[in-house]
Amino acid sequence: MREQKVPMTAAQRTLHRIKKDRVLYLILSPTIIYFCIFRVWPMINMRLAFFDFKARGPWEFAGLKYFELIFQSSAFMQILKNTLIISFMKYVLLFPVFVIFALVLNELRCNKFRKYVQIVSYLPHFLSWVVIAGIWKSFLDPSDLGALNQILAFFGAGPVDLLTSKGAIRWILMLCEAWRSIGWDSIIYFTAILNISPDLYEAAKVDGANRWHIIRSIILPALLVPMTTVFILNLGFFMSAGFDQVYNFTNNSVNSVIDILDTYVNRLGIENAQYSIATAVSLIKGVVGVILVCMTHITSKKLTGEGVW
Repeated sequence: MREQKVPMTAAQRTLHRIKKDRVLYLILSPTIIYFCIFRVWPMINMRLAFFDFKARGPWEFAGLKYFELIFQSSAFMQILKNTLIISFMKYVLLFPVFVIFALVLNELRCNKFRKYVQIVSYLPHFLSWVVIAGIWKSFLDPSDLGALNQILAFFGAGPVDLLTSKGAIRWILMLCEAWRSIGWDSIIYFTAILNISPDLYEAAKVDGANRWHIIRSIILPALLVPMTTVFILNLGFFMSAGFDQVYNFTNNSVNSVIDILDTYVNRLGIENAQYSIATAVSLIKGVVGVILVCMTHITSKKLTGEGVW
């Protein structure tokens, strides 16, 4: 008689799948290790926000002491204001720009020129903020060597120093972000446009629709889902505002208007070794980010029927 196979348990089936796809898991392992070290482990040690840090010996419970210190600080409220303003400019004001760029790419009739524009617009995304800041600082150099001042001099205008201007520095951060991300962040929208059935375009043309009618009635509705998803996910970073970018553009003249929570945490935790209060600020950031994502998801579900999940 043929022996009956004993059914595998859930754990055995999981181990069997891992063994079968061991090469894929091996390739994925550096990413898993990275997230465990730099994402999961810091989340576990967020408890430091409620304890007094000691290099040796057990940590003493401090309750909400560090949270009270944060909200009683006038500097924190100004830093929070800077963070919200810069995040609004980068994640809300710039959001339609990426969609418009995808629409413009779709309207280009010459495929070679379109591919050239795509490649050129993608490249800045792969540069570090150190390189990007160097490029923009050279362009905006307040001396006669700066490209911007050379252009202004050509038209008879005087030199300007935008890098130390409190009124201009936030807009510079926004323009830098647009230059770096416009090609990369528009990929998802351009891909969604390419997935639209050609039959819809043909039917619209038969009905006498022009390009504006096609964009408004066919393309934009197709972009609604990816636009909603990306916008909701962006709100999760609303309390960050981009440490790398701000850190590379900061100076004593403009620090008061671009000092954000991430630079504040870096100054407290890394430079001043105040680990508990720095952890408390980071915890506030994370909690607010999760709340914003959940609230926006629920609102989007009620208004449009679409959300992140």
